Amino acid sequence: MKKQKQNTQSIIQAMATRTALLPVFAVSLATSGFVLSANANERKTAIITFDAPGAGTGSTFQGTLVAGITPAGVITGGVIDANQVEHTYLRFPDGTFTTFDAPGAGTGPFQGTGPNGINPAGAIVGPYTDASNVNHGFVRDANGAITAFDVPAAGTGPRQGTVPMGINPAGVIAGQYTDASNVFHGFVRHANGTITTFDPPGAQGTFLVDGGCINPAGVIVGQYVDASNVSHGFVRDANGAITTIDVPAAGTGTGQGTAAFGINPAGVIEGLYTDASNVNHGFMRAKNGTITTFDAPGAGTGTGQGTIPLSINPQGAIAGSYTDASNVNHSFVRAKNGTITTFDAPGAGTGTGQGSFVFSEAINNAGAIAGSYFDSSNVLHGFLRGGE
Repeated sequence: MKKQKQNTQSIIQAMATRTALLPVFAVSLATSGFVLSANANERKTAIITFDAPGAGTGSTFQGTLVAGITPAGVITGGVIDANQVEHTYLRFPDGTFTTFDAPGAGTGPFQGTGPNGINPAGAIVGPYTDASNVNHGFVRDANGAITAFDVPAAGTGPRQGTVPMGINPAGVIAGQYTDASNVFHGFVRHANGTITTFDPPGAQGTFLVDGGCINPAGVIVGQYVDASNVSHGFVRDANGAITTIDVPAAGTGTGQGTAAFGINPAGVIEGLYTDASNVNHGFMRAKNGTITTFDAPGAGTGTGQGTIPLSINPQGAIAGSYTDASNVNHSFVRAKNGTITTFDAPGAGTGTGQGSFVFSEAINNAGAIAGSYFDSSNVLHGFLRGGE
């Protein structure tokens, strides 16, 4: 995933257009050891770091990217090799890995196979990018069988196509596609393979975030951009009805507004809003529509800084990242009672744009959090922070 940008639209687009790019083999865990986070305001929860097999070590966005974790502790993500090709991996609780590539995935730079979501049974969805740089959807079942699919209206030009984002326990997939005019739209692929497309009223582009964008009931959350380039969150129920979400404190200028990122089984939604000063803040929306806003301790207050929640578990704990006043990234978890704990992965860099990141679908039922970090050489690595 790309470095965080300075407004909700660019954050979403960076996530949405990340190349998700694997032959199958298992290897032993390669970690830097079992250590304790040293952040002063956290509760000394153990963190392990790891690198998926084949991960590149260059500073041009190579290494191990974490996309999600299941209730059983299986982690999936992308491994970017020395040739900038992405592959998908699974890391099992015993520390072994399996990697795979979707048939038809390209082997050039920024091509390949990458996961965006995993359900409790271990089914994985994401896009693969072919040799012509067109994106296609895939779903890999728990037994390893891979099915490719395309939204019929998806474009066939470079970086156009189909990008699945999340899959629920029933096998319903939510995602987005880019048409021939480079406009983003949402879609739902039902368990029987039929596809329904959608856009909120007034949308000039519809975006979803990896993993947690769909809950077991088939309710989907995301963001759309209006004609004034202002961002709005939305929630789409299983019957197709769409409700817009705007945090009252959100800015109304270009690139400002509200984005909904994740929804849990109870219908609680988390996301961010960007204020009139282009600072990011977190919010939680209860099923009855009540909105609570929050900021991680230490979050910066400059343009493009602040708090970015990206994952919510069934218990209502929210995980995410924040950017401090020096533009260094850190991770946090917000308990259901509102208490926020911050932490950094061991080895995370402290330079501009470096640090620890937690992405969507990153916190499971037990409170275990999986994420990624950039080291001081701008190489990506994975981490796992144990549950409370």
